[in-house]
Amino acid sequence: MGDNIQTGDTIPVARDIAHYLIRVMRRHDFLAFGGGAEYNATVSDDGKTITIGEKTSHIDPSNGVTLLFSPIKKTDDLLNMATQMGVAAFQPVITARTVANHINWARMEKIITESAEQSNRNSVPKILPVKKFDEIDLSHVVFADERAAYGAELPTVAHGAKYIFVGPEGGFADSEFAAFDAAGAIGISLGKTILRAELAAAIAISRVLK
Repeated sequence: MGDNIQTGDTIPVARDIAHYLIRVMRRHDFLAFGGGAEYNATVSDDGKTITIGEKTSHIDPSNGVTLLFSPIKKTDDLLNMATQMGVAAFQPVITARTVANHINWARMEKIITESAEQSNRNSVPKILPVKKFDEIDLSHVVFADERAAYGAELPTVAHGAKYIFVGPEGGFADSEFAAFDAAGAIGISLGKTILRAELAAAIAISRVLK
């Protein structure tokens, strides 16, 4: 519903949401969330406003992880899975081998909102403005290092990391690996095989969560 909702608020409701609640679900009461909290709420009989009631005891299962990723053909699948895993924010990054440069970000916002609702979260991850690789501070980043598939011995976990970076379908370029190494970024192994980018993101997230 928004980050700043609180008990007692009466706010306008989008027509499609009102239609879904009243006509499809055939109810006026529902659970609303925003800013990491969940509230009992009701939609008015005319479908124009929502009134926010008491806060529930449900605790937001999301975490403080930011996923840095190169837009891919299946960006929707990547965002969907990562949202279900509790990621707090997404940072799209244009890398040397990024090929999906025309993502419908409005559609992606809708996908992660629906995924947050379905996974019982109280918050929707933020999609940050797209950046270029050389604009990223790599010093605190954990990245999915596909060099492990070619024999490099790397750690498999990095518990407590807050910034995870996964590359595009073609992987990171040599110059990007050099930048990671120079910045002191931590490369982690996702196994001995090359994974699809969306699967690599899900596994990388699982390897930094405590």
